[in-house]
Amino acid sequence: MAKQWSEFTREEKREERFKRWLSPAGVNFNSPEAGKKYRAKATRLMKAIKMEVPDRVPVTIPSGTYVAYHAGIDLKTAMYNPEELKKAWLKFLQDFDQDAADGPGMFSGMVNETLDYKVYKWPGHGLSDDRTLPQFVEEEYMKADEYDLFIKDHFDFGLRYFLPRAWGAFEPFAAAPSFTGWQGLPMRLLAMSNDPAFQKFFKTIQKAGREYAKWQQTIIECRKTAREAGFPAWSGGVALAPFDTFADMLRGTRGIAMDMFRQPEKLLEALEMITPYSIKSAVAGTDASGCPMVFIPMHKGDDSFMSLKQFEKFYWPTFRKLLLGIVDEGCVPVMVIDGCYNTRLEIIKDLPRASVVWILEQTDMFKAKKILGDSACIGGNITAAQLLTQTPQAIKERCRKLIEVCGENGGYILSLGSSIDRCNPANLQAIIEAAKEYGVY
Repeated sequence: MAKQWSEFTREEKREERFKRWLSPAGVNFNSPEAGKKYRAKATRLMKAIKMEVPDRVPVTIPSGTYVAYHAGIDLKTAMYNPEELKKAWLKFLQDFDQDAADGPGMFSGMVNETLDYKVYKWPGHGLSDDRTLPQFVEEEYMKADEYDLFIKDHFDFGLRYFLPRAWGAFEPFAAAPSFTGWQGLPMRLLAMSNDPAFQKFFKTIQKAGREYAKWQQTIIECRKTAREAGFPAWSGGVALAPFDTFADMLRGTRGIAMDMFRQPEKLLEALEMITPYSIKSAVAGTDASGCPMVFIPMHKGDDSFMSLKQFEKFYWPTFRKLLLGIVDEGCVPVMVIDGCYNTRLEIIKDLPRASVVWILEQTDMFKAKKILGDSACIGGNITAAQLLTQTPQAIKERCRKLIEVCGENGGYILSLGSSIDRCNPANLQAIIEAAKEYGVY
C-alpha cells in the first residue's frame, strides 16, 4: 500500500516536490534544447539548495520594476497596460540568461485604482508617471487596542476593520455586523444585497474582477513562456515573518515599536496565533504553482531596527516556527533579508541543515559564509546601489570575489540583494558572465 503524504518525512516530501519542479506538469518546451536547458538550470539550483556541488554557481536576477525601463516604457505604462508589460517581460527574459524566471513582479494599477487601494501610491495614482517605484503609505491599519479583536477572529477583523481601512471599496463592511457567528448569515447577505452601499461595492468588485482577470492572464502567459523557453520558477508560495505581518501591514513601524514596550504579551500572543495560518498559506502557494520555493521578504528584523534581545524575543521564535512548518511540508523557504543581519547569523543558523536559502543584501557575505556555510545555502550581496553607480568591470570583479569565497564547496547562489528599478543593463550581463566564467566547479 502506497504511503500517504502525511507519512512522508520532510526529506521525502521535498524530493517529491523537487521531482515535480524538475518535470513541470503541462509544460510543452519550445524545443528539446529548451527542455534540456530547463532541467540543467533546475538541477543547478536544487544542488545549491541541498548544499551539494553543482556544475556551476547558479545565478538569479529578480526583475522588479526594471523590466519596464529596460524595455523603454515608464512604470505607469507597465502597470496599466498588460500587453505592454508582457512585451517588456519577454524582452527581459530574452536578454538575461539567468537560471530562473518567475514573471513580472508588479500589481495592476487599474485594479488597485478601481478598489481605491490606500496602502500604496504609484505612478499614475499619487505619483508622477516617471517615478521608479510604488511608495508604501504607512498607517496603523490595526489600532493599538484591537489585538483582542484580531486574536478572537482574524477573518472577521480583516473583513470589517482592515479591508475598509486599506481599500476604499470595502468601506461598507465597516458598518456591517460581525461575521463571527454563522447563524442567520444567508438573511444578512440578502439584506446587504439591497443596501445601496453594498450594491455599489458589488459593481466595483465586478469591474475590478474583470481587470484582474486580464492582468492575471498576462502574468500566466509570461510565466508559461518562461517555462517553455527553459527557465524554472523561483517562487511558488509567499509568506511574511509573523512579526513583519504586523509591523508592515497592520501596526506600522511606529505602532509595532510601541507595542514591544507597552503590550509585549499581547503582541506575542498574536504572533503565535497567526503562525499556523501563515504556514498553510505558504504551502498552498507551492501546491498550486508546482514550485517548492516560498519567497519571504524580510524587513523589520534587521540590526538597525531592533536589538538582539528584541530579535530573540519578538522576531525569531515565531519566524523559526514558520520556517520549520514550511520545511516540514517539503518546501524551501527563500528569505530575502533587507538591510543587515550581521548580529543575527548565529541565531538563524538554528535550522535543519540544507533546508532554507538566505538571500542577503547588506550583511557581510564572507562572515555569513563562515557562520552559515555549513548549514544553509546563501546568496545575494549585489545591491541596487552598486548596479546603478558602478561599472560592469567593478560588478564583475565583485561577483568573482563572491563566487571565490562564498561559492566554495557549493551552497551559494549569485543574486541581487533586492529587486531593482533602474541600472545599466551591462551590469546585469556582467553578473551572468561572472557566474558562467568564474562559477564553474
